Amino acid sequence: MTKILVTGGAGFIGSNLVHYLLGDASRELGVDIEKVVTLDKLTYAGNLASLGDVEDDPRHVFVQGDICDSGLVGGLLREHRIDAVMHLAAESHVDRSIDNPEEFIQTNFVGTYRLLEAFRRHAVESGRLADGGLRFLHVSTDEVFGSLGPDDPAFRETTPYAPNSPYSASKAGSDHLARAYHHTYGLPVVTTNCSNNYGPYQFPEKLLPLMIRKVLKGEALPVYGDGSNVRDWLYVEDHCRGLAMALFKGVPGETYVIGGKCEMRNLDVVHAIIETVRELAPEKVTKSAEELITFVKDRPGHDRRYAIDPSRIGAELGWAPRETFATGLRRTVQWYLDHEDWIRNIENGSYRGERLGTLG
Repeated sequence: MTKILVTGGAGFIGSNLVHYLLGDASRELGVDIEKVVTLDKLTYAGNLASLGDVEDDPRHVFVQGDICDSGLVGGLLREHRIDAVMHLAAESHVDRSIDNPEEFIQTNFVGTYRLLEAFRRHAVESGRLADGGLRFLHVSTDEVFGSLGPDDPAFRETTPYAPNSPYSASKAGSDHLARAYHHTYGLPVVTTNCSNNYGPYQFPEKLLPLMIRKVLKGEALPVYGDGSNVRDWLYVEDHCRGLAMALFKGVPGETYVIGGKCEMRNLDVVHAIIETVRELAPEKVTKSAEELITFVKDRPGHDRRYAIDPSRIGAELGWAPRETFATGLRRTVQWYLDHEDWIRNIENGSYRGERLGTLG
């Protein structure tokens, strides 16, 4: 039986991962998950409501805390006899990293170091460093690889690192730490790098939920530059399944890139959002795409194109995305339509016990 610590588990990908681990993971992967301990600092992007469906599950434990708190992390590893860590806690919004890079360095780099060190001590003290039963999954991003030209091949596990923002630089540093802890100390670390996720429980400053909400309100949809920046889109449930496969089936010391095989220009994504919202809630869409879309000044260091080639995780672990962008987008829009209270509580700040003001 497996006891897992998920860091950042009240965030977007983390909450979806906790749902998957306590839901379909045991049946799909043939593992017996005894306990999931969620550790989250509950910063602006952490939301306990995202874990509401599992709050009464006896296999789930939530702990509010910081991955930089070595004493707390070490205590959780010992108390719950953790077998595996799935490390998703991170500051992740590029615009915020440009305005305040120090928070990103502290959480993404220093926090990862302290988590790795706590897990190394746990492995040594428990006498399990060499028994093959422990695992540490470090979850990263495709942004560490930099920007692709229009005709460049997609990112692979062997692509050189070339981060272009404080966010991606902090994540690149954490990737190198994870690799070093495997090669220096023999820690059973597996690293994944993913493309842009979308789906339920995503904080509404991100592209898809922000645009969905603005379409419903009839507000202007801000698109950076000319909208030609290209991203590879991955439905979050597909990503979570890949993360679990990498944890349980991946080779320690190796990296697996996970992408949706779905390259799209930002402008095309926004058009698809408008049309999908119009299809599912026609009475709420009163303006045309031309009336809604507004082009704004591009942000500094905005990478032009990301794309991932997930051939390795497919060939070695049997992973493949189940959702196309069309089917995943439809599920995403419907979820936001069905969960007005969830997003309204973020907009008015009540999810943090305070008013933050509306977004956008």
